[in-house]
Amino acid sequence: MASGVAWSQAKPTTAGAPPSPVSIAALAEAGHCREALRLLKPAMSRETSPELKKRLGIDGAHCAVSLHDGESAEDFVRALRKSFPRDPETLYVAVHVFSELSIQASQELAATAPDSHQLRELTAEGLEAQGKPDDAISEYRDLLKKDPQLRGIHYRIGRLLLSGPNRDAVKEEARREFQDELKVDPSNASAEYVLGELARQDQQTSEAVEHMRRATKLDAGFTDAFIGLGRSLLEGGRVTEALAPLQIAARLEPDNPAAHLYLATAYQRAGRQDDAVREYALQQQAAEKLQRARKGAPPPGK
Repeated sequence: MASGVAWSQAKPTTAGAPPSPVSIAALAEAGHCREALRLLKPAMSRETSPELKKRLGIDGAHCAVSLHDGESAEDFVRALRKSFPRDPETLYVAVHVFSELSIQASQELAATAPDSHQLRELTAEGLEAQGKPDDAISEYRDLLKKDPQLRGIHYRIGRLLLSGPNRDAVKEEARREFQDELKVDPSNASAEYVLGELARQDQQTSEAVEHMRRATKLDAGFTDAFIGLGRSLLEGGRVTEALAPLQIAARLEPDNPAAHLYLATAYQRAGRQDDAVREYALQQQAAEKLQRARKGAPPPGK
């Protein structure tokens, strides 16, 4: 469609009246995004028809991305998700919009700072995503040679080592990486948590408790760390102490089956049978809900 024809479709039909939403959508869908973008946002906010409102939002997101206008693209995605939560088409658009914005940002990074450590980190992350952990570790180690104080790199190396097929053989090497991470970044709750989990698996419960406790202090919303702390205390026979972190974990993530399972175990060992029965029931409900979500099934009664 020629630009003049497309623009004429979006002109007001009467003096002072805004162009129709359909004509604005048509303008965008014909590729005239620069003209359409300024009209799409107000048109979407005014529109009462759900079908047309979604169409305007999707057109706006696509146009904003094509014009490298990340802020507007994010605005349209937020508006779509607010108006159409859990809608498959909206979620699909969100995935593609943020993916495209990510690609654009990485291209800009490569063009403006080709020698930066951020670009090298991005390269290593790409190798991880491609299933090339050895190459990623090599890239991360090269980064550390240039700047030993980079945060997060030792942690990523340790995580990659533990994710490989020879986990037991490299466990000590991975442990050193997490310890080195904490020397660089003492606030890394994830490194503390993994060290705690490694200690717990080795039945070093006192060490596990200390690492897990530090992780919960560093990140008050770290559910797995609270569960890990509770488990470690339970395994060390410190049942009463285990209750508090497990109760916090269950409050942080009510739909986490593990939180309810270990809390139920703690209640049972503490002789609080009614509480244990309640938590076991909640664990079962959470497990069933999780299973339904994985299968994409609706909840009962829907």
